[in-house]
Order: sequence, then structure tokens, then C-alpha cells
Amino acid sequence: MNTTLNFQDADSFYEQLLDAHADLDRDASELLNARLILLLANQIGDAQVLRDCIAAAQRLPR
Repeated sequence: MNTTLNFQDADSFYEQLLDAHADLDRDASELLNARLILLLANQIGDAQVLRDCIAAAQRLPR
């Protein structure tokens, strides 16, 4: 699992993500997030890497 910054343009990605959620209610926003997570997980494809990512995300402060 790569935990070092690997974005080519993190600010642009964040702006796109915010724009995608701009006119959505909470349910639609959560559905978009779920779909995005599944698409990105499919791109990764490696089950162990996905488990490691879930564990790392759970350890992050709230």
C-alpha cells in the first residue's frame, strides 16, 4: 500500500470531488461516494491492498 503522496494534481481532484457533490442531497452524496469507492477499489484490484487501505483509514483520527 502506497501511503506517500501520489497525486499529480490533488487540488484539482478535490475540486472535482466537491463539484460532483454540489447539488446532491445527503443520500445521493453517499451513493456517489459508495460508487466511487467501488470503482477505485476495482482499479486497485488487489484484495490485500484493499484490506490494508481499509485498516489504514480506520486508524486515521476522526
